[in-house]
Amino acid sequence: MNYSTIYKTNLLNDILPFWENNSVDTKNGGYFTCLDTSGKVYDTDKFIWLQARQAWTFSMLYNKVSKNQKWISIAKSGIDFLQKHCIDDEGYFYFSVTKEGKPLVHAYNIFSDCFAAMAFSQYAIATGDADVRELALKTYYNILNRIDNPKGKFEKNTKTRQLISFSLPMILSNLVLEMEGILDSNEIEKTINFSVYQVMEVFLDKKTGLIFENVLPNGDHHDSFNGRLLNPGHGIEAMWFMIDIGVRLNDQALINKSAKTILAILEYSWDDKFGGIFYFMDVKGRPPQQLEWDQKLWWVHLETLVALAKAYEYTQNSDFLKWYKKVHNYTWSHFSDPENGEWFGYLNRQGKVLLDLKGGKWKGCFHVPRAMYQCWQSFEKIESKSLLNLG
Repeated sequence: MNYSTIYKTNLLNDILPFWENNSVDTKNGGYFTCLDTSGKVYDTDKFIWLQARQAWTFSMLYNKVSKNQKWISIAKSGIDFLQKHCIDDEGYFYFSVTKEGKPLVHAYNIFSDCFAAMAFSQYAIATGDADVRELALKTYYNILNRIDNPKGKFEKNTKTRQLISFSLPMILSNLVLEMEGILDSNEIEKTINFSVYQVMEVFLDKKTGLIFENVLPNGDHHDSFNGRLLNPGHGIEAMWFMIDIGVRLNDQALINKSAKTILAILEYSWDDKFGGIFYFMDVKGRPPQQLEWDQKLWWVHLETLVALAKAYEYTQNSDFLKWYKKVHNYTWSHFSDPENGEWFGYLNRQGKVLLDLKGGKWKGCFHVPRAMYQCWQSFEKIESKSLLNLG
């Protein structure tokens, strides 16, 4: 069986049915994301960025895979819930609400807004809904208005150490492509240029080839917990966003630079003793402040599979295929749960399941289905050219 078939089959026959059957709140709208091993709801609070991510997932699949009416109906449940219950008086999105939609926690960053903009744009493309399209644009420009202070009052730096975070340019580089067809061409070009410069010139360290999570505004590094912090999954995920931009711009140099960075991060962050990719690292090898630094997380490995597939697709460099097989074998043998469906999210360093949930406050219907779709698409193209298969 070839790779494309593995990912397509898992997406359509395992991952999507798990969420279709267990997560949709048919009474209140939106989705339950706190699902145990078998899919039973264990907590009913709703986390807005996961509501938006799931609405995006089903809208995107409707647009790109099949005009499945069940999928767009599931997406509508999330879109309607976001519109009715998840926006505060200033037009910003909450972090969490009750199952009925009563506010619980104000957002402490703008990422609820980012995923809401993604969801609204894909749903508007799918349905032609003008009101949702307008909300997508309004949300996008609200994000840009907060670009210099993405965490607002919750983490406003003093002038003593003005570190800037990688998260926002990273997510904008993907968001702007998701909103193509909604945004005008000048705005798309402007945001692409900003994101590529920030990611590849400011946060990518020329000496080590690694992506730093926080840097000084000129790209210099600060010798502190945050200044030394690496998040390998973030860096690798951003590189497949850069490859997508490189493909869009027909910029092979950007594709090659992004691909080279994937290898640099992987070689630095792979756990040679137990396998898998570390969650957080300190660039000087000092103790990280994150106690979960050595855990192995689902999204880190899935984003790596997507990045390696794209790197191989657009460079045909066999180094990426070798790494792909290594990461594929580790990921599928440790995270996938064919008995109950979907994937586990959290392993300890040794690769044992640490939490047996399938969804929660941070894990929802997003990274797994998106990776299944992306890998399916990449390997379908690769296999059509080279007849690549597993054996």
